[in-house]
Amino acid sequence: MQGRVLLMITGGIAAYKACFLARLLQQAGFSVRCAMTDAAQKFVGPVTLRALTGQPVATDLWGEGQSEALDHVEYALWADLVVVAPATANFVAKAAHGIADDMVSTLLLASPCPVLVAPAMNDNMWRHPATQANCATLRERGVHLVGPGSGWLACGTVDEGRMSEPEEILQAVKDLAATIELRPDETPSLSGPWAGRRVIVTAGPTQEAIDPVRAVVNRSSGAMGYALAAAACAAGAEVTLISGPVDRLAPRGLKQHLKVGNAQEMAEAVAASLDGGCDWLLMAAAVADFRPATAADAKLKKNELGETWRLDLVRNPDILKEIVPDHRSDDTVVVGFALETGDVVNAAQAKLQEKKLDFVLANDPTQAGSGFGDTAHQVTLVDPDGVVWESESLPKPLLAVHILDRLEAARHGAGA
Repeated sequence: MQGRVLLMITGGIAAYKACFLARLLQQAGFSVRCAMTDAAQKFVGPVTLRALTGQPVATDLWGEGQSEALDHVEYALWADLVVVAPATANFVAKAAHGIADDMVSTLLLASPCPVLVAPAMNDNMWRHPATQANCATLRERGVHLVGPGSGWLACGTVDEGRMSEPEEILQAVKDLAATIELRPDETPSLSGPWAGRRVIVTAGPTQEAIDPVRAVVNRSSGAMGYALAAAACAAGAEVTLISGPVDRLAPRGLKQHLKVGNAQEMAEAVAASLDGGCDWLLMAAAVADFRPATAADAKLKKNELGETWRLDLVRNPDILKEIVPDHRSDDTVVVGFALETGDVVNAAQAKLQEKKLDFVLANDPTQAGSGFGDTAHQVTLVDPDGVVWESESLPKPLLAVHILDRLEAARHGAGA
């Protein structure tokens, strides 16, 4: 399928999903350009959308930043159809009343093509008579709406108002595109900073067998590693994901998905993947430091173990210290993760120096705003000179996008 989609992003927490939608649209054969409100840029940076689409992002009516002075006209005429995702209550109200006071609302008014809107807001805002009347007005004018759905909202409730998932919006775009004449895009693309990069990401825990039914494990869920792999894929990288045992769907667009069980298998997979060539190694997995000295062939019986049980442990290979140096190339950038409690920055710098890493992402899951699993999280990026960047507490898919941006900037000396 070919055609030109203008993806417009307004200031809701669901803005991070627009990154995935942009990639899905491209994978479906559409050419994509993006426009963002000021509020949207508080959630997702224009550089992320520029990297994903290979095109400048329209953000400003006055020709500042990435925008040219007449982008609100040029982008509007370029598009075959417009998608607004997420569309906040404020934007829906502007659209219904023809208000054009920023780049996105002006583009909408200047666009002669079909429009698809994906509302996203608090449940009470969605049910408010003003919002419902505004949506009815848009429908009367021929605007197509998809969603919202029900689910977890940013305010912590489970109700209607959640933006439709990117896959649902993509299908709505395809359905709408099938009814109109589409044009090929002849605009040359810009290469994003991660396009074509070979990236290895490790994720999740390892399980060190005690017997056939028991194992030494840790609490890693794989959420951060999988988010990083997904963000790198969305940014155009060739990604190999090496994952310990987790119950997660593989991100779309992976070059390779290697599943391992224990630390030794993780070490072997990392070594083999590095031997195949790698530009970036992101070691987000929580590899067990120790394993049982011996693993029983049959289940150990508690009545045979007695009232106390001594489990002898031996060290596992230190992948970053013992495996990576023998298999990385000189230009491979190696990023370690330091999960610590207490003084995480000093611990991260010690790890960086001991293992000769380029960067370390330090994190404390016990801090407010952080945690295991699919929770918001925050990290501190450290290089040999000290702290490069301290993130806010963000959903891990969005945090992963910011991490890639910061790593790329730090690699080229742009700092925080």
